[in-house]
Amino acid sequence: MKNDGIPCCAADAVRHVRPVEVDGVTVGLAMLDHAFAEVRDLDLSSDAEIRAAVLKRVKVYNYVPAPAAPAYAEALYREYLRWTTKE
Repeated sequence: MKNDGIPCCAADAVRHVRPVEVDGVTVGLAMLDHAFAEVRDLDLSSDAEIRAAVLKRVKVYNYVPAPAAPAYAEALYREYLRWTTKE
């Protein structure tokens, strides 16, 4: 089923929140594992492509202020690298 792993409602999504440090501030972001798995499956080759893909998917479930997008992209990329090495 295409929606496997996607929360059925906002309350379920809250259970999937993880803390991430963005520009020195800890924020809670939902559905990171789901976003990371989707990006991993894309088999992207460049760091810039990975950053953009992760940010795009994270924005589906989280508010990312436009001025902070570069800082979020960098923090998410760092977390993505940690996530891929834990598998």
